[in-house]
Amino acid sequence: MVPNPPALASSLPDTTLDLVAKVPKAPLSEDVANSLSAFQRAACYIAAAMIFLRDNVLLEKELQLDHVKPRLLGHWGTCPGLILVWSHLNLLIRDHDLDMIYVIGPGHGAPAALAALWLEGSLERFYPGEYGRDADGLRNLITRFSVPGGFPSHINAETPGSIHEGGELGYALAVSFGAVMDKPDLIVTCVVGDGEAETGPTATAWHAIKFLDPRESGAVIPILHVNGFKISERTIFGCMDDKEIACLFSGYGYQVCIVEDLDQINDELHSALEWALAEVRRIQTAARSGKPLVKPRWPMIVLRTPKGWGGPKKIDGKLVEGSFHSHQVPLAKANSDDSQLKVLNEWLTSYKIDELVQNGKPVQSILDIMPRNDSKKLGQLKDTYNPYIALEKVDWKKFAVEKGADQSCMQVTGKYLDQVFQANPTTIRLFSPDELESNKLSAILDHTQRNFQWDQYSRANGGRVIEVLSEHDCQGFMQGYTLTGRTAIFPSYESFLGIVHTMMVQYSKFVKIAQEVKWRGDLASINYIETSTWARQEHNGFSHQNPSFIGAVLNVKAESARVYLPPDANCFLSTVAHILNSRNKTNLVIGSKQPTAVYLSPDEAAEHCRLGASIWHFASTPLLAKTDPDVVLVGIGVEVTFEVVKAAELLRTVCPALRVRVANVTDLMILVAESRHPHALSKEKFVELFTADRPVHFNYHGYATELQGLLFGREGLWRMSVAGYQEEGSTTTPFDMMLVNGVSRFDVAKWALRAGADRNEEVKVNLEKLVEDVDGRVDEVRKFISEHGKDPDDMYDMARFE
Repeated sequence: MVPNPPALASSLPDTTLDLVAKVPKAPLSEDVANSLSAFQRAACYIAAAMIFLRDNVLLEKELQLDHVKPRLLGHWGTCPGLILVWSHLNLLIRDHDLDMIYVIGPGHGAPAALAALWLEGSLERFYPGEYGRDADGLRNLITRFSVPGGFPSHINAETPGSIHEGGELGYALAVSFGAVMDKPDLIVTCVVGDGEAETGPTATAWHAIKFLDPRESGAVIPILHVNGFKISERTIFGCMDDKEIACLFSGYGYQVCIVEDLDQINDELHSALEWALAEVRRIQTAARSGKPLVKPRWPMIVLRTPKGWGGPKKIDGKLVEGSFHSHQVPLAKANSDDSQLKVLNEWLTSYKIDELVQNGKPVQSILDIMPRNDSKKLGQLKDTYNPYIALEKVDWKKFAVEKGADQSCMQVTGKYLDQVFQANPTTIRLFSPDELESNKLSAILDHTQRNFQWDQYSRANGGRVIEVLSEHDCQGFMQGYTLTGRTAIFPSYESFLGIVHTMMVQYSKFVKIAQEVKWRGDLASINYIETSTWARQEHNGFSHQNPSFIGAVLNVKAESARVYLPPDANCFLSTVAHILNSRNKTNLVIGSKQPTAVYLSPDEAAEHCRLGASIWHFASTPLLAKTDPDVVLVGIGVEVTFEVVKAAELLRTVCPALRVRVANVTDLMILVAESRHPHALSKEKFVELFTADRPVHFNYHGYATELQGLLFGREGLWRMSVAGYQEEGSTTTPFDMMLVNGVSRFDVAKWALRAGADRNEEVKVNLEKLVEDVDGRVDEVRKFISEHGKDPDDMYDMARFE
């Protein structure tokens, strides 16, 4: 094996190399070249020192074993390449006065980012007294890295300039494109590691240029960093030659510039970035002058440098530089082995840090290539830390519907969102996996359009809706758009939101940490609208039934997690209006796209949503205010709430002696015990709603175990029963879906009769006969469905309580 092994030659014709951009290599002036080299050496030294040193941080005396940290944590392999790019972005910003964000896909390259941030003074600005550009600040940075109280080994919200965590690979590129949408002056340079480039989310994100309108938005300059290795294996892209790379990315729609001459890497990379910026400006100028280019080839750079470049060449007979052995800590025994300590000393000494940092401060040569304006530095652009723009509010009640009608939550909400989009033409977008029409939200398109630049019918028209059949792209776009200050909505089929489960979790962790960082401002919440639910998947079948994303959100930190199940169209409107103006939350709103009963007037809906739950007196046994009920029936979710109300109607017919209270919960988090969630009902309110000792039955849209977990910690769990989705039902009718999952009106009614018999003598005496009556009704309905292939015509008539 050799270091930095070349790719095997492909069988593609040599003419494919004509696709590669031929960028003239302009030599840098001597002073700029020296400044770039000084920055790179200093940052590489600091990055390496952060991984290894707990003392003697500037090598002012002979390096000893006890100067090395007892736990060696961090990733070196990607750092030299990330630092190389950072130094050149400084120069590009300085020379062109750019607004730029640097998104680093290899998140474990934190030492590279933190070293550069210290050199440019961004750590000093945001952490005054801790990480100043002085000897104490540098010592703190190096010695505290990857130890309690210091920066972690991966980029996170504590890192100035970051809008992407990088803890889970694959999302950097989509986040970058989301960030530049509706920010015409912003450029994001995104480094995608060649290991990260193997992921599915990255593969779909390359298509994002097809959804970027250069008239209204900024641009992304992707840099595929090919250093050849992952943790212990070569990368796919590292084994592709230039012809294969050129063919692949030209097909995506890019114009590729390959930078790989290590002897002239600074000249070559500087020329490539100047070329990329010029190409971006050319594309944008055409679009903004009214003559947009058709399918422009956006610039991208492929940067080939060795893994762990500049580090130890070999250790214990094994290759390090240019191999996977440099991926994490190349000298894992430097704190216990004299021979490795010697290699570490030689490595660190090679950077000549005493020439670069004097009296604890970077020398002027390093500072010379930095942006003149501090606010333009990569760690200090306002878009990365305090960007929030509140939406212009639209009164949702103007779109409310008549109480007693049957209305689709989605159709009604689509009309409201149409007005929201009109009132906020550059600060809200909707990202959807090709489901807008199916989910009946198409009213949004009344005054805007889809945005797809490769489609002659929807290009260059300012569309606010992006539909792409990649949930990963939708999530990444939403994250980037939100983290740079705007508001986004992600509607989806319920069963497929789980595709972005871990993305949602990673993002929520980023926001949690961001809220603990004093210098970061608020952000709009991320907003999921979940519809096409299991309860109405009678034509798609079993594969389209999966409410598990509820559980994913429930597991997010309580301060952030919000799950709403509005029972009707007016409540849905009220909830959507609320989430669009909320901050720092992960909001999930679940509703039906089919016409369903509207129980509450606009004012009633607003109050119900404000409380999160309430007693529905219209469906409860009359005069219950003077006495406690025998049973409490609770609906949580559109269709299952309808079944609760119909159960109450049925019980009033077959057993009027049973005293029934009907309640609805729209904010799921209020059920949690007080100590576990800020939205929780107080003990007194919980008892007021559900009584202190009467049987309570929850008819729940999701999995029963989720709700049982939420209720844990409440008193009197012995009296509470939960029914929910049971993974039953394929191609069948809507009501049969209720039956097979045990959440139908008949299931609820039988539970109520059996539970109520313990407290109501009249029910107890007639219990067997009453249950037989209900079972007979079930048999009739099932027979009808079997014979006619549909539900009885009156099955979804609004309940009547005379």
